[in-house]
Amino acid sequence: MSAINPKAIDINQHEWLSILKQPLKLRQSYQVEGETIQFNQIAWRILGTNIDEDEYFENLYELAHDESLNVILLSDDLNKTISNDMLQAVQRIVTINTAENGLSVNRLIAFLEGERLIPKHENQNIHIHIREQIKSVLSTFKDSQKNGFLDSNFRRIIVDLVKWLHNHVNEWIEGFPNRSPLILWYGDTTLSESYFLYLLILLGFDVAIFHPEGKDLLAHLLGTNSDGIKILPSTTSLVPFPLEKPVRKSTVAHRATKEIEKLLHTEDSLLFKPWQFRNYAPRSITLKTTFDELFILHKERAMLRPNFQVKDNSVEIPVFFMKILGVTKNHREYWEKVGQLTESSLTLKIDKFPFTQLVKGNQQYHYQNALGRDGLLDPLKMLASNWWRYKELPSGLQFGLASAISRYVDRANIKLLPNETKAQTQLFLFSQSMNIPNEILRLLQQFDYTQQVPKLIIYNTERDGELNRNDAALLLLLNEFGVDLVLLNPTGQNDIELFVDDKLFDSHWLDEVTFDTEFQVLRASGQSLIKNLFRKIVK
Repeated sequence: MSAINPKAIDINQHEWLSILKQPLKLRQSYQVEGETIQFNQIAWRILGTNIDEDEYFENLYELAHDESLNVILLSDDLNKTISNDMLQAVQRIVTINTAENGLSVNRLIAFLEGERLIPKHENQNIHIHIREQIKSVLSTFKDSQKNGFLDSNFRRIIVDLVKWLHNHVNEWIEGFPNRSPLILWYGDTTLSESYFLYLLILLGFDVAIFHPEGKDLLAHLLGTNSDGIKILPSTTSLVPFPLEKPVRKSTVAHRATKEIEKLLHTEDSLLFKPWQFRNYAPRSITLKTTFDELFILHKERAMLRPNFQVKDNSVEIPVFFMKILGVTKNHREYWEKVGQLTESSLTLKIDKFPFTQLVKGNQQYHYQNALGRDGLLDPLKMLASNWWRYKELPSGLQFGLASAISRYVDRANIKLLPNETKAQTQLFLFSQSMNIPNEILRLLQQFDYTQQVPKLIIYNTERDGELNRNDAALLLLLNEFGVDLVLLNPTGQNDIELFVDDKLFDSHWLDEVTFDTEFQVLRASGQSLIKNLFRKIVK
């Protein structure tokens, strides 16, 4: 039996917030039996929020700033520095690991000790305990990766674990376990951070992990044992940890209304209230449909389209991305069908090109500063930046737009220019995303994600300019966000295909091509001329 034996407290047997606020000496049952030290430990994941979000963030703020407790908000205070000597020592081990086609766990531990990378403790039992738990974490990593210690993430994991062992555990272990801190983590984690939190729990530290979106960040390491998981009744979008104590208080009536709404308007009820998901992130599912299905489904609200789904604080919106080439022999029939696509007020028509402008200037600095720990654009960093040009939009829409920009830049579905690298393409896409025309922004502001889906109708005869790469970039972003895109090209010539792989959209050929058909207004039977069938984007 290990000389250090932490006993996890069942979160469901206690009022979790009261236990977290309880001083260590009152909470812990510290016992010494022979050479075994046993004590109570908090190893909890609190997922979601209270129905009253202000109450949730107020509790978090008070907990993190309670002077009677030794609390460390590690997610905001992770020391990422490492000495050059220590980094070189880790690199020597990584080099040996590669040369020997992957070390065993025992040999890796031996090398770590030989390089003095495992913190020493004057209590031999505690030192052995630290070493054995590091061994457990490394074994878990090796077993979970197809290539073991040859996995591409191995170097990053071992460097981070070593630096955080010395920057944090080395200090906290001095008073262990009687004067150990309560470690709080709020929000997302990188792979390295999740393994470090796992190590802290194995070592016996008190760790409480909060995620308002309900994500269980350590499920792949700790499993889904309910003893350590508290699922709160609601969720909300991940926002920065509160810098000030929330001061708003809900009335009894307000709380009761919120509780009723939670019961009636669930994510899977289809009984949605207006703007229920305004703080969710939209993401598209591009439908593969026939020409006739377009005219059946385009008028359906998003929630009634096939594969619509709400989950994980995102709304999956089925959309069209279609190009119609040529016209029908009966031209009036063609224009009547085009007219059907414009019945919704959430429709914009584009018939002059280009309809976007090239963003000039080097955006590299902004782009690099907006990257998260995973190497992807971080929506929260983007929103907090002084260069973010969409600050006047509703906050939920800003987050949804930033999330779509992050995904579309990562996927980089636009065709590369000759001699252009993927990194250069991603920078181009990022730059163009900072210049969305105001008419399209107004369209997005009217989009309630469960209701009518906004549409762009692009009518291109090449008589009024040519669709260019900047235009294609914006279309890809709008497709990612959840907007219907229908390109009409009576000439049957290539336009979007020059910049976007045709596997990403549907193409449908009609009866014939024509080179002299301008966009027409329609005269409905018995009615005056219908003007302004489309609203135009004015450059």
